[in-house]
Amino acid sequence: MNPKFNHHKFVIRKQILSLVGAKIDIFDANERAILFSKMKAFKLKEDIRIYGDETMQTELISIQARSVIDFSGVFDVVDVETGQKVGSLRRKGLKSIFKDEWIIMGPNDAEIGLMKEDNSLLALLRRFLTNLIPQHYHIEIGGTKVAEFKQNFNPFVQKLNLDFSADDKKLDRRLGLAAAILLIAVEGNQG
Repeated sequence: MNPKFNHHKFVIRKQILSLVGAKIDIFDANERAILFSKMKAFKLKEDIRIYGDETMQTELISIQARSVIDFSGVFDVVDVETGQKVGSLRRKGLKSIFKDEWIIMGPNDAEIGLMKEDNSLLALLRRFLTNLIPQHYHIEIGGTKVAEFKQNFNPFVQKLNLDFSADDKKLDRRLGLAAAILLIAVEGNQG
């Protein structure tokens, strides 16, 4: 696995002035740019890539929707360097209307964990009244919290702080980063 995925803390920020497709910068804890992501524009199915540098020549991870516009969409996460599927992320359709919830699946599509929004009341307020309340997610693997994602309050720039410090190698960091990028690229476009 590429060492750029070995950090315990990341900051993900969506670029504001991206003319076609969402562009996302991924920083380490010291806010040094280490990875870059881009959502391909004008596609019927979401197609997001993670690259090793800002030239976006070295593709590391592919995140692709299995089908066109699916309320309970499944996104496969593939390590492009090895061609192996890392796992998948499936949005819990109706449940996510009120509170975002995603199922985390391993390479064989078996459920290994959940990514959930923090609080049902705050989630409802975000959806129906204001998007000014920052989002907060956590990931559980086998009932144990392994990661936490916190959105900064900024109505203009989507920024997510990722903390994998509680993870004891239960979650493949590539799958965790893919989950965070989906929150910014896909969920972020719905609010």
